[in-house]
Amino acid sequence: MANDKKEKSGLKKATDAAKKAGNKRKKDNESAATYFAGVKQELSKVVWPTKKELISYTVVVIATCTIFAVGFWLMDMGILEALKQLLGITLS
Repeated sequence: MANDKKEKSGLKKATDAAKKAGNKRKKDNESAATYFAGVKQELSKVVWPTKKELISYTVVVIATCTIFAVGFWLMDMGILEALKQLLGITLS
């Protein structure tokens, strides 16, 4: 029985703490200004790439996309040619 009372009091404390935290969150979220102030604060923590890194990453992305596009195009043309030969059809 003593354990039941301890568990209930612990549960009550946890419930009360959760309610207080919930109320605090509601108050924090009431204004858009507060939200955007938080966004600004978090963005100040971001480590932004240097101009050199940004250019390097951009070149890598464009090159990778180009290589995959050409690869898919070549596979498509190969499959199309194989089907033309297999089925004996022509496309105009």
